[in-house]
Amino acid sequence: MLQLFCNAYLNLIRFGYYVSRGNFAALYERVREYPVASRVTAPHVVQHVCFAVDLACIWYRKEVLCLQRSAATACLLRKHGVNAKLVIGAQQMPARGHAWVEVDGRVVNDKPYMTEIYAVLDRC
Repeated sequence: MLQLFCNAYLNLIRFGYYVSRGNFAALYERVREYPVASRVTAPHVVQHVCFAVDLACIWYRKEVLCLQRSAATACLLRKHGVNAKLVIGAQQMPARGHAWVEVDGRVVNDKPYMTEIYAVLDRC
């Protein structure tokens, strides 16, 4: 579990770099091209990865944005053989965007009703 936490923290740093510079295209490209490992490495890997990322967010030195958190989660899940999708959504009133991760069409790192609140703009 310590290694998973460290990987989650490093992913937050990596994607925090893109977010802090406003380089959302590079962040998106990095997630989109991140390969899915050939097989799932452990049972309950989705829950363990989400827990590790949540724990890393607590210890991260700055506020973690949903895009940064979701990109880190999606890539870490893919590294462990789960075909995770980063989902970017938006709502009109009030105007705001949000990002979350889905596995087999199910939201795994946020509230399950995100698709009811936000219109999905893209999945990668």
